[in-house]
Amino acid sequence: MKGRNMTRWRDPAKDPRQAPKSNLITAEGAARLRGILDHLSRVKRPALSTKVGEAAALGDRSENADYTYNKKELNRVIARIRYLTLRLDELQVVDRLPADTNKIFFGAFVELEDEDGEALSIRIVGHDEIDTQKRWISIDAPMAKALLGKGVDDDVEVLTPNGKVFYTVTAIRYASL
Repeated sequence: MKGRNMTRWRDPAKDPRQAPKSNLITAEGAARLRGILDHLSRVKRPALSTKVGEAAALGDRSENADYTYNKKELNRVIARIRYLTLRLDELQVVDRLPADTNKIFFGAFVELEDEDGEALSIRIVGHDEIDTQKRWISIDAPMAKALLGKGVDDDVEVLTPNGKVFYTVTAIRYASL
């Protein structure tokens, strides 16, 4: 059993995964999380409870794969409901535009251009809204931290694993509320 449950020890003070996450979320992100919580609570959990009850009524649970699978799924859904409930309580919804919409703040859609002239569009959102397909990045990300407070035509230096990358801010916009 040597090494079965072993993990690499990391110093909590230096581990980036232990850094506190911001509790900001956009109004759309909060609505989406509430929708997921509502679906899990009203639809998924009762359906799984019914399946578990039906499978348990069949008899021997130790060899009942349907019971085992649905019970695990039900426990996963209950854990997700608990997490979302606690997370929504601690989130701070940002539902208004910043005072200066010519600068980059939380919720901004930002157009960037790198040194080679390649365009990059990103949006700065909360940790719970990250979407790599849409290029929505966390406000806690190094790029977002470098962009905060910058305006159009400002140069930004971002430290990446491959070295420093320089961008120029070409446009800033915010979603209408």
